[in-house]
Amino acid sequence: MKVNLTTFEELHRPMYVLEERLLRRNLELIRSVAHDSGAEIILAFKAYVLWKTFPLIRQYVGAATASSLYEARLAAEEFGSKAHTFSPAYTSWEMPDIARCSSHLTFNSLSQYARLHEMAREANPSVSFGLRVNPEYSEVGTDLYNPCAPGTRFGILDADLPAQLPADIEGFHCHCHCESGADVFQRTLTHIEAKFSPWFKQLKWINFGGGHLMTRRDYDVALLIHIIKDFRSRYPWLHVVLEPGSAFGWQTGPLVSQVVDVVENHGIRTAILDVSFTCHMPDCLEMPYQPAVRFAKAVGSESLDAPYVYRLGGNSCLSGDFMGYWQFGHELQVGENVIFEDMLHYTTVKTTMFNGISHPAIALAHADGELEVLREYSYNDYKSRMD
Repeated sequence: MKVNLTTFEELHRPMYVLEERLLRRNLELIRSVAHDSGAEIILAFKAYVLWKTFPLIRQYVGAATASSLYEARLAAEEFGSKAHTFSPAYTSWEMPDIARCSSHLTFNSLSQYARLHEMAREANPSVSFGLRVNPEYSEVGTDLYNPCAPGTRFGILDADLPAQLPADIEGFHCHCHCESGADVFQRTLTHIEAKFSPWFKQLKWINFGGGHLMTRRDYDVALLIHIIKDFRSRYPWLHVVLEPGSAFGWQTGPLVSQVVDVVENHGIRTAILDVSFTCHMPDCLEMPYQPAVRFAKAVGSESLDAPYVYRLGGNSCLSGDFMGYWQFGHELQVGENVIFEDMLHYTTVKTTMFNGISHPAIALAHADGELEVLREYSYNDYKSRMD
């Protein structure tokens, strides 16, 4: 089926639509940054894990990062390369399988390393071990997403590292960003070097984590390349890794929904949709942020008396499953599409089946407008979660 990629008027059911042209645009930029900077840039599954598109992504990047056994298995089995794996809490019963699926394995604490590294080494003699470190500096404003907030459970402080690292520790992992710019990385790197450069001579690699939103339109790509090249000139023996997630799926496609009903209460008109913020767009409520809606303008509550202003409501029984307000160019009608922009990164990996609500399908729109449905969900998907 061919669809109009502007209106999606051919769709009459909820669907995440990944546009191949936009994904390739991001991948081409990411590959060019890796080439020009000399860093290795890998895909973070925690933000994007549509594995049926891995053959396309493998044309541009060679590895992925995992946060769990299942992600590590997916990397090994479907992405075609072992994962760069970090978890704040490995379990002994999962460790052998995680190690077998990992090329790099980062421990969150020295105690986890002490308990589990021999088991991991036995399972995979070639795995490269690293430690997560915490420079105690981050410019992430939302505590929910700040990995370096005071009291964080992530990473080892410089004061707690021994002068001589364990002999088989080969790398440091340091994650401090969330959809951040290159200027933030530049300032953060000053703190990383100030605290941890005394150990760099003992290492082979350093992973600067995710949150480098290099595909955002206003991102200073040239500055990022300069920062990495400058760092590598000072520490030429260190292999530099970045593992963005959002940058891969950024602005690559919408969630298309439909109006089911319009209700009014105390002057607030709510268009109830066949999708849910809490189930299908959870970051909107968690972060929170108000997404862009195609063909509509975000307005404040002072505009309630203006024509065609609606709050948008989800179809779950959670009272707070709504956001607002948007002004449309006409009276909304039952059955028409409401299109939420930029809903591929994080959203597709964090959805739930709360309330047993029908889950949006996932589709890939090719450049010619041909729509390939990658996954449709059914009652059995809901029921099997409790088997």
